[in-house]
Amino acid sequence: MALQPFRPPPEPSPARAPQDARRILGLRGRHWVWVALAVAVGYLVLSVVSVTGAVRILTRDPTAAELRRAADAEVARRWRAWPAGRIFPERLTYLPGTEEVEYATRAGIAPETDCAGSVDAATATVLQRHGCRAVLRATYADQLEGVVVTVGVVVFPDQQAAYQARQEIPGSPTALRAAAFPGTVAARFDDAARQSGTAERGGPYLVLTTAGQSDGRPATAVAGKQRPDDLFGLVPQLGHTIAQTLSTRALPDCTSADWQC
Repeated sequence: MALQPFRPPPEPSPARAPQDARRILGLRGRHWVWVALAVAVGYLVLSVVSVTGAVRILTRDPTAAELRRAADAEVARRWRAWPAGRIFPERLTYLPGTEEVEYATRAGIAPETDCAGSVDAATATVLQRHGCRAVLRATYADQLEGVVVTVGVVVFPDQQAAYQARQEIPGSPTALRAAAFPGTVAARFDDAARQSGTAERGGPYLVLTTAGQSDGRPATAVAGKQRPDDLFGLVPQLGHTIAQTLSTRALPDCTSADWQC
């Protein structure tokens, strides 16, 4: 038998991958390139739209409602933001029943701001029920220094709370406690000397007043006695002036330290 030379068996050819094995989630590789490109373009468009919207919001003029809210917020901060001398000016004008303007001069500003300690007990209950934050007080003397008036600014969280408190607190000589200042014309003005008082709301503030004579005579000593009609005519005027000054809205001014724009 003739010998045949040894020939190794032929190597198997590599199996060709099935056509579907080159797909991912049903897409070929080149298709995924287009998908990635489309996603990138979408993100770019979304970013441009977002930036454009933000720029429009930041550069547009405020609406009327936004201006009102900003003005109300500024009014509500005044009792903290304003110096005491701005809330209670050194001099206030009033009309004593004639055409000639006279001036009430500030005798002092009370350092205490406690709600309960600045008013009588019944008034304190009402103030606390409606969220009283502080009571600021100052005392003025009329131009002839015969009448002294303590003005109290009661601070509430908002206008509604101040309104509700005003409904329960009528103008009364005894609602607000007198603030006397030694060495001044108001040195003898104490709670027993209170003869007249008013109440007025301005924004989130309730302005109370109480007044008496500078010689400190008790209210009981003059009860029933006739007195000049205009003796305490300046009392509501002083309270109104301070209430109006504190509550009058101002247009936002971004150049002022009172505003944050």
